[in-house]
Amino acid sequence: MTERIDIDFPFRVDRRGRTADVGYDGHIADLIELVLFTGPGERVMRPDFGCGLLDLVFEPNSPELAATLQLAVHAQLERWLGDVIQIDAVVVESDDSVLRVRVAYLVRATGDRRTETFEGRAP
Repeated sequence: MTERIDIDFPFRVDRRGRTADVGYDGHIADLIELVLFTGPGERVMRPDFGCGLLDLVFEPNSPELAATLQLAVHAQLERWLGDVIQIDAVVVESDDSVLRVRVAYLVRATGDRRTETFEGRAP
């Protein structure tokens, strides 16, 4: 079986002058990143898509906020990517102007377990 190739996100041109591509595992990570950092209302035809985590970078850090974010992220990933991945764990950490989200998941198509860390910085 040949590896599935998808367009890399964010869109860019590679060193050959072609559209950059990425393997299936990278594509799944790109999809998770899209859900995490897209703000609700940012997509015209899907106004409820996304978590909008970048809006919360400057919120006061507390255990309650972290717990709430973990539940919200888990719910949005299940909603939008539940047919592609199975979420094992979500950990949200806020450090000054950096928000880190660690997601442990199972890729349903391959059975691979992966853990990715996503970072959002305040503009």
